[in-house]
Amino acid sequence: MIVARRWLIGAALGLAVVPAQAQRRDGPLVLAAASLQEAMTAAAGAWARRGHARPVLSFAASSVLARQVASGGRADLFVSADEEWMNFLERQQAIAPGTRAPFLGNRLVLVAPADAPAERRPLAAMLRGRIAVADPASVPAGRYAEAALRKLGLWQAASPQLVRAENVRAALALVERGAASHGIVYATDARASRRVRVAGVFPQSSHPPIVYPLARLRTAAHPEAEGFRRFLLSGAGRAIFARYGFSRR
Repeated sequence: MIVARRWLIGAALGLAVVPAQAQRRDGPLVLAAASLQEAMTAAAGAWARRGHARPVLSFAASSVLARQVASGGRADLFVSADEEWMNFLERQQAIAPGTRAPFLGNRLVLVAPADAPAERRPLAAMLRGRIAVADPASVPAGRYAEAALRKLGLWQAASPQLVRAENVRAALALVERGAASHGIVYATDARASRRVRVAGVFPQSSHPPIVYPLARLRTAAHPEAEGFRRFLLSGAGRAIFARYGFSRR
């Protein structure tokens, strides 16, 4: 009876421990801008190869992710495609103090379907027909696009032709499918697709600097959240993103 009782106690303790161990099989939950899909996936793989639990990645427009956090969604890290949505969460006191850092940079480009005839014309001449863009009302890529078009004096003519997408990858997909003649996306998005080509590059002076800030969230509960944040900011982490075309900030 004593042996049986000890076995039952041990089994009960074992059942109590298993769920916690199971939770640790997954790494920290990272909310990242849609344009980071390939690079962040590669970074998560590199972290896992170092013997850590592989981070769980969730990609969407920065606006969607930031609002999700503000409404009570729990996560460990947030990488925005602009400063504004990180500022929004900072005002909501959703960011762990001292963990926000500039992370990556990018370029804004005009893309066309890869099989479309090559054009050697000014941007203004190519901005005709349906132009796919992330929604300028809220999505960082769309905001940069609107700023660039306004700065270049092209907004009034281009605005009625814009096809507004939920995020920059959705805008890219419209061009890939031929549903838009051109699209305004990040250079890294164009690089990630074989179905589009870069038709033009927007001057960096035409829009605010493209900055991807990174921060740990106050809701972070995973023990490796800070470790993965530091890895991303390290030379080894940044080198991964450089391979996908991102610049260092």
